Amino acid sequence: MQEDDCCAESDPHCPLVLERAEKDKSKNLKSILSQCIKKHCSCTPQKVKSKALGFVPILSWLPRYQLKNWILGDFMSGLIVGILLVPQSIAYSLLASQDPIYGLYTSFFASIIYAILGTSRHISVGIFGVLCLLVGQVVERELALAGYPPESSSSSIVNISSELASDLSTNISATGACDRSCYAITVGATVTFTAGVYQVLMGILQVGFVSVYLSSSLLSGFATGASLTILTSQVKYLLGLKIPRSQGWFTLFKTWVAILSHLGQTNLCDLITSLVCLAVLIPTKEINDRFKSKLKAPIPFELFVVIIATIASHFGHFNSEYGSGVAGDIPTGFMPPQLPLWSLIPNIAVDAFSIAIVGFAITISLSEMFAKKHGYSVDANQEMYAIGFCNILPAFFRCFITSAALTKTLVKESTGCQTQVSGLVSALVLLLVLLVISPLFYSLQKCVLAVIIVVNLRGALRKFMDIPRMWRVNRVDASIWLITMATSALVNTELGLLVGVLVSAFCVLARTQQAHVKELGRASDRELYEDLKEYLNLQKQNGVAVFRYNSPIYYANQSLFKKSLYKSVGLDPVREKAKDLKESKKKLAVEAKNVQNSENGKAATVNLMLEDKAKPKISSLVLDCSGVLFLDTAGVNVLKEVRKDYADVGVSIVLAQCNTSVLDALERGDFFPENQPNKNVFFTIDDAVHFVQKLPVSSGSNEI
Repeated sequence: MQEDDCCAESDPHCPLVLERAEKDKSKNLKSILSQCIKKHCSCTPQKVKSKALGFVPILSWLPRYQLKNWILGDFMSGLIVGILLVPQSIAYSLLASQDPIYGLYTSFFASIIYAILGTSRHISVGIFGVLCLLVGQVVERELALAGYPPESSSSSIVNISSELASDLSTNISATGACDRSCYAITVGATVTFTAGVYQVLMGILQVGFVSVYLSSSLLSGFATGASLTILTSQVKYLLGLKIPRSQGWFTLFKTWVAILSHLGQTNLCDLITSLVCLAVLIPTKEINDRFKSKLKAPIPFELFVVIIATIASHFGHFNSEYGSGVAGDIPTGFMPPQLPLWSLIPNIAVDAFSIAIVGFAITISLSEMFAKKHGYSVDANQEMYAIGFCNILPAFFRCFITSAALTKTLVKESTGCQTQVSGLVSALVLLLVLLVISPLFYSLQKCVLAVIIVVNLRGALRKFMDIPRMWRVNRVDASIWLITMATSALVNTELGLLVGVLVSAFCVLARTQQAHVKELGRASDRELYEDLKEYLNLQKQNGVAVFRYNSPIYYANQSLFKKSLYKSVGLDPVREKAKDLKESKKKLAVEAKNVQNSENGKAATVNLMLEDKAKPKISSLVLDCSGVLFLDTAGVNVLKEVRKDYADVGVSIVLAQCNTSVLDALERGDFFPENQPNKNVFFTIDDAVHFVQKLPVSSGSNEI
């Protein structure tokens, strides 16, 4: 028995040795699995603390808050942003087709929740014009589908189904009637809730990286196109016209047609008020922008205009005497929470998804921009959670969609903001307004709110002046900007985002399709190889051709790579093999004919020799793979085909400067022969050239 064991120990093919190896392998696998399970599923106090601090960042930075150094800057920036948020929150409620009180609710809740969950120290989260426009379009569409009359209609109460009545039980009377405002805020809150759920799910699935696919040119074009739509939608308020909001595609044209057809119904009181407010706000905004480096804080001209306009409207009886539209009753305090309208979610699911993507993309881009500027980092997935809960939780309190806002973020940063304590201060300002001051805005004209929205579009509209510069810098990015902007403004806002993403993807594909194989030459005084067409005094290597391909090789450009390589080398091996086959058949035919007629053999032989003599010789190719970022299965297969085709005509191929991902793809794709100890892959081009020059010239080395 001991002899058998000894035999087993010395013989690797012995059944006992194999059995022991299998047992050891099984034990190792079990130990590895158990370690992984313990690592990921164990619950320790340190792990719980780390998860809690990661999910609620305020718990990590608030205990380290430097009260003496930071409190003054945070308090001032929070106070100023809070003051600016009051008129803007009321104004942007119009854009979202909501009552003014809900804009104040939205800014209040978003400021608190982001301060608790956000990772950026500087961004201001609240109402953003583009998202308000998107929400407003969905709200108006659903109002029309539910049978509600336009806002200008005298009747705002409709009978609804019993199912809808049960869902809206907190907002309707016992008779089953729900007014337009009740249903509008229910739709807006449901859209907000659904968008927030999308954002949290994306955070759970760790897809924060999607923001990199929305380029700055795409987002800028989308925002500018949406700004044109916003501007157009506010013209009716500037003129005091009572026309319904246009729905569907080409809303820009439909709205202007409606405005021009009702131009005779312009309210002179609203028109004069709008012109006066524009004459005040435009130059004062420019003063704030021009002297922002000298001013400790921007002067809140918007708030001054709102206060003065409200007083003038109240004592001038603009609403009762001249028919001017006013904000109306703005109640104090908070309303009880209500559930979203679950039956509406299937109708708005697609709209909510596009709104969720836009909101997150804007938030993460601003977060990363200011984090880079101030030397700290943000977590993209945590930002997804933060902005998601900024939409989910406030949706129960009749709020609408939020995201980071560039203008208020710039104000926040320039006034000394250090942490999100400033957001809590802004929330306190809004709370004061909600509890005490809000009823005083009853007589505020809607045209004043429209003026505030229009004036805040200046930054986006100025992008049109940058078109020549963008075109000079990068025509592809400029084209993406123009196409996205035009589609968003002229066709449909949501479609503009989709078209922009598709155009960006096609541009990336087009860039890989435009790549061509370049022949390289060696500098005479160093081991440097560059493009022969771009640099002078480069030398070719005897019998060796060096080529570079500056693009990934994958399914979409595999045929382009092969075609470009064959053209650059000057030898298509497939055609060459077909030609050789044809010539061999011709030669056999000539020899057969020579047997029959010996007098014509000499001439025929001379012709064949002259045809062969006209070709120069090459023995090897070196492919520089430094520009090949990755290979897929199709890319590996096409390299195999190229190697085989050239080998058939006597030309050997070696690779140089491959990165690790390319080498891994080649290894997995069985590119390297098993019986070949040297894989013919080299760290430098010069090593590859020296190697192939030492190879014996194949008897079938082709001539090109």
